[in-house]
Amino acid sequence: MKNFGLIGAAGYIAPRHMQAIKDTGNKLVAAYDPNDSVGIIDSHFPDADFFTEFERFDRHVDKLRRANHGNRLDYVSICSPNYLHDSHMRFGLRSGCDVICEKPLVLNPWNIDGLLEIERDTGRKVNTILQLRVHPAIVALREKVRSAGKDTKHEVDLAYVTSRGHWYLQSWKGDVKKSGGIATNIGVHFFDMLHFIFGELQGNVVHHSADTKAAGYLEYEHARVRWFLSVDVADVPAAQRLAGQRTYRSITVDGEEIEFSGGFTDLHTRSYERILAGEGYGLEDNRTAITAVSTIRNAQPVGARGDYHPFLKQVVG
Repeated sequence: MKNFGLIGAAGYIAPRHMQAIKDTGNKLVAAYDPNDSVGIIDSHFPDADFFTEFERFDRHVDKLRRANHGNRLDYVSICSPNYLHDSHMRFGLRSGCDVICEKPLVLNPWNIDGLLEIERDTGRKVNTILQLRVHPAIVALREKVRSAGKDTKHEVDLAYVTSRGHWYLQSWKGDVKKSGGIATNIGVHFFDMLHFIFGELQGNVVHHSADTKAAGYLEYEHARVRWFLSVDVADVPAAQRLAGQRTYRSITVDGEEIEFSGGFTDLHTRSYERILAGEGYGLEDNRTAITAVSTIRNAQPVGARGDYHPFLKQVVG
């Protein structure tokens, strides 16, 4: 049994990490979040110590390490806001722990270089949650693409609208310096999935970039991809919106819809199982997707020109 610490215990994704720690037969020893709305811990690890001040969490973790206590941490799981991931991973590594970090791993590719140095210095490892890589439908599609031949270029359209209320732009998620912007915050796992399936990234054009939506074109070794991301409910297609739906996701490959809406409930547990078996995805596995979203964030949009996603028409008119 391994001992875990958790940073960001009040966040949206933290319960999935708690469940994965529990499902894999391990123990949450200590958790930290400046927000104290963390009653969810009682459903998983009611005996876990909890801190609202990072300094006290740090002191507790260090005390356990120095005493070689039975509750000394083996892993630190990180579910904090995106801009804090780098700092919290460094803390975990320097505390003698391996790290499990939510996506996006970091906001910029050069942050990966610094973390690689600390991995070498400490002998510990950063593992990342790239859960779409363990989704059965995505694994099957990757195998299908690989069998199609190395010169094949597939035509891919990706649209993801996950509507958010007015709170979104008032939170850290609406601050580009903290979240990385919409492509980073809600798109990075899709961009990693595309890299995983279709190979190395060869081209990156941004057609539109705003606080609530973005669109562009990516070219991979084996795909040409038009993408559209939004948190604006108005971008949900009319028929679905009239039916009360506030989320829309569509990925087509050569005109064929890829169905992978099911099978999401245990992907964090599967990821933890791989990590605990020494098969986790590390820092370099994230570089292509992080480079993509960093480029998108800093690019000058070209407007509705060239090969752009059809959903962009309703944005620009």
